Amino acid sequence: MKLSLLAVATILGVTFGGAAYADGRGLRALVDREDLLGWEAVGRLDLAGQGFCSGTLIAPDLVLTAAHCVYDQNGVLRQADQIRFRAGLQDEKAIAERQAIQLAAHEAYEPGIGPDEINITFDVALIRLESPITSAEADPFILHSGRGYGEEISVTSYGEGRETAPSRQRRCNILGEYHEIMMIDCNVTFGSSGAPVFSQVGGRGRILSLVSSGGRFRGRQVAYGMKLPERVAELKAKLRRNSAVAPGKSIKRIRVGSGGGASGAKFVRPGG
Repeated sequence: MKLSLLAVATILGVTFGGAAYADGRGLRALVDREDLLGWEAVGRLDLAGQGFCSGTLIAPDLVLTAAHCVYDQNGVLRQADQIRFRAGLQDEKAIAERQAIQLAAHEAYEPGIGPDEINITFDVALIRLESPITSAEADPFILHSGRGYGEEISVTSYGEGRETAPSRQRRCNILGEYHEIMMIDCNVTFGSSGAPVFSQVGGRGRILSLVSSGGRFRGRQVAYGMKLPERVAELKAKLRRNSAVAPGKSIKRIRVGSGGGASGAKFVRPGG
């Protein structure tokens, strides 16, 4: 559904906290290898001892995640060799592991600004791996395209307190949309940044959005994500040009949580 003008105004005045714990309905840890079947392409991005994020294979050598995951606390783009993707990580054993060799964060994302309309919209990054992960190990997910994604969605993520195995919430909801931003009530926390939000239309899930940041809306915890196809196409073009990141642009920004409430919440584990 589309948000009403009143709801939009409320979003732009939302207060962000350090983490967003949304409704936990159906959250289940994938602790058995049988549970993990089909979800191996979702993995944990380890950030050289400075925390972790969630990421997902969208090609044998490409991982999709949030842009803020590839910047450090000082707003400096991480070196590729500081990031390692561990596909289907479960009890410290991964289906496959690869080092990153190239990063591309969207040029409109500005580290250090915190979550506002622009940063949530462009909080997308691609990571190229040192070598492909075969489809026999982890079958990449594809992006959802078109409008027919329904209102029920699911999320598979790693997070603080559940970092040793992916957790899947089979059913959560899109509470509203505003331009390129989606507000969802899925259960996410530190480490869930970059986690894939799946549409449940058709057969195997398709990536509809990524977890970017979270806050409160009308007294409840929520999370925010962005629409992806155009952003991912732009990042693929950047990788082809062998440019990891482009200089920021001067863009008129609308802050989410303006009025002193925004904290720049990032779902990277504390210290990351």
